[in-house]
Amino acid sequence: MTVRLSSEHPRGRSAARRLRTRAAAYLAALGRADAEISILLVGDRRIRALNREWRGKDAATDVLSFPLSEPPGSGPLLGDVVISLDTAARRARQERRAVGAELDRYLAHGLLHLLGYDHERPADARRMARKEAELARAEGLVGAALREGGPARAAETETSWTRSPTSTSTRSPSGSTARGTRARSSRAGSGR
Repeated sequence: MTVRLSSEHPRGRSAARRLRTRAAAYLAALGRADAEISILLVGDRRIRALNREWRGKDAATDVLSFPLSEPPGSGPLLGDVVISLDTAARRARQERRAVGAELDRYLAHGLLHLLGYDHERPADARRMARKEAELARAEGLVGAALREGGPARAAETETSWTRSPTSTSTRSPSGSTARGTRARSSRAGSGR
């Protein structure tokens, strides 16, 4: 399992360890210990630009996912998850919950999109919400893995701190690496 984490946000370092550990535990619980993902932590301005570019929505959002395989989740290279730390902090204050818990929800949501979950139809939305809540609450296998430090120890991790754009901006939400070769997909973001 490989979890790569990059941050373009000044508060990214404080969230990095938690998100790497959670990502490894979530992937193990989902039966995807073979997976490779990248996580990018950004501010609202950057996620708004990505949301506008890939989903045609000119607004900041919480999380965007960019699957690398078609269908999503079919190969070991799952894709990229982009999380807005600004949105997480703002919503955590509004909902009176810890920022870490909010980030856990965003990470779970983004990973599920990489694995092919979506929320376009009501039944799919309910299924995804149940799985997201299960992961974010750290139940079952995830909770055991987090308590023991299991998958996080086994995971190959890489962290970088940068202000420059990553390859995320050149990948389409449908998994194509060439701009404009596929229609934009709703899988690119959370749409909450």
